[in-house]
Amino acid sequence: MGKKLKILITDDSKLLRKKLRLELEGLGCEVIEAENGKEAVMMDLQEKPDGVFLDIVMPEVGGLEALQVIREVNPDIPVIMLSSAGTPQKLMETMKLGALDFIQKPYTSEQIKKAVEEIRKKAARDE
Repeated sequence: MGKKLKILITDDSKLLRKKLRLELEGLGCEVIEAENGKEAVMMDLQEKPDGVFLDIVMPEVGGLEALQVIREVNPDIPVIMLSSAGTPQKLMETMKLGALDFIQKPYTSEQIKKAVEEIRKKAARDE
């Protein structure tokens, strides 16, 4: 099991953050939240999470911009992109920018569990 993973959830939907938080806490993660990309970048710097769930479409700073900044500051952090607008083009773009995975909303518990396992594997390698 190792140490407790700290996961940053970034989504402008409070409902989605709440749902995802319950899901992640159920998997034994510590959860921190941000509601836009700008906040996500600040939280990443302050909290040093083990992984990030990042919505693509958000006000102020979107997920793609936030992903770029987070990767610059923290090149090894696993970032999972979430989006209801899952076009193949967006998918390619997020992968090019270094996202670990792309999950289409509405997501399933199975997808979240798999993503957390990936983050956990990465965290174990970096220890």
